[in-house]
Amino acid sequence: MAHNQENVQKQEQAAFATPTFATHTMNRFDPADVDLSGVLENNKKWASQVKEEDPDFLSNIAKQQTPKILWIGCSDSRVPANVVTALPPGEVFVHRNIANVVTNSDLSCLSVLQYAVDVLKVEHIIVCGHYNCGGVTAAMGHEQFGLIDNWLRNIKDVYRLHEAELGAIKDETDRLYRLIELNAIHSAKNVCHSTIVQNAWARGQTLTVHSWAFDIETGIAKKLEFNACDGKQLQSIYVTRKD
Repeated sequence: MAHNQENVQKQEQAAFATPTFATHTMNRFDPADVDLSGVLENNKKWASQVKEEDPDFLSNIAKQQTPKILWIGCSDSRVPANVVTALPPGEVFVHRNIANVVTNSDLSCLSVLQYAVDVLKVEHIIVCGHYNCGGVTAAMGHEQFGLIDNWLRNIKDVYRLHEAELGAIKDETDRLYRLIELNAIHSAKNVCHSTIVQNAWARGQTLTVHSWAFDIETGIAKKLEFNACDGKQLQSIYVTRKD
């Protein structure tokens, strides 16, 4: 009987298997490919590989998406959500910007957040920073870059809020890495401060907000010290309720 159950379980796992999308099959971009024909050829090879591994995969996900994760990360080309998490298309809903900043005035981010929570019913929101982040590095300095300076101000505010802790760190790289972590945590808290997330918790929706940091050099992501599955960790001033 146990043997039969094991066979059934293996069959079920095979039925829900997804393509591997191994990164070793990817080709590097050729700068001489000015019309991007090589990129389109890579796309054809990728689609062919997917169909070979699972003939029905693309047709199935074309019908609908049911991701359980919203990823809010940096636009850095070295931190693609699906590659970092080793999850195939359809598993992760993604929003990216410079230095994974979440503010209460960014309509693009808030629109993604609302759709993910209210429509897709994701169960996890990951705010993932990464070490060697150019945005956070720029925010630690005093050089002007243009329009982006207004965006980097959000990270400077995080530095100001934690100036005592950061100022006590003598090594510049360690200080930068800690600011990268604090910035991800701050953005994760801002996700929780949104009425979108608070209303989801109020109606009993399963939803956990996580803060992570990704190490490009090792390829490993780690949990940071903040995560929340309800509003109990919020400072009272940020708690709002519908009448």
